[in-house]
Amino acid sequence: QVRLVESGGTLVKPGGSLRLSCAASGMNFKIYTMKWYRQAPGNQRELVAIIDSSGMTNYTDVVAGRFTISRDNAWNRVYLKMNSLNTEDTARYYCNTRYRGRDVWGQGTQVTVST
Repeated sequence: QVRLVESGGTLVKPGGSLRLSCAASGMNFKIYTMKWYRQAPGNQRELVAIIDSSGMTNYTDVVAGRFTISRDNAWNRVYLKMNSLNTEDTARYYCNTRYRGRDVWGQGTQVTVST
C-alpha cells in the first residue's frame, strides 16, 4: 500500500522560512514524479512544485525563486523548502504522486504565515 506522510508545517512569521517533508512508502520511490500541492480555505487545490525521477523541477509562478523542491531517494523523501514566506502562502500543503494510474495523497500539513 502506497502511503505519503507530510510533516513540518507550523506557524511562521512573514519573511520566514520553513521546510516541509514527505515520507513515502510502499512504492519504488526513485522512479516516480513527486509533487507538492497546497489548498487555502475557500480555494481550489493548486500545484506548487514538481520533481521528476531525474531531479528536474518546475514551479508555479507565485513561488518560483522562493520555494525549492528536492528529493532524497535513499530515504524515500521529498522536501519543499520555502523562503520569504508571506500571508498568501498560508495553506494546507499536500504531497502527491501518481501510482499505477491513481493519484495518491498524504493527509497534508498546515502552514500558517502570520504575525
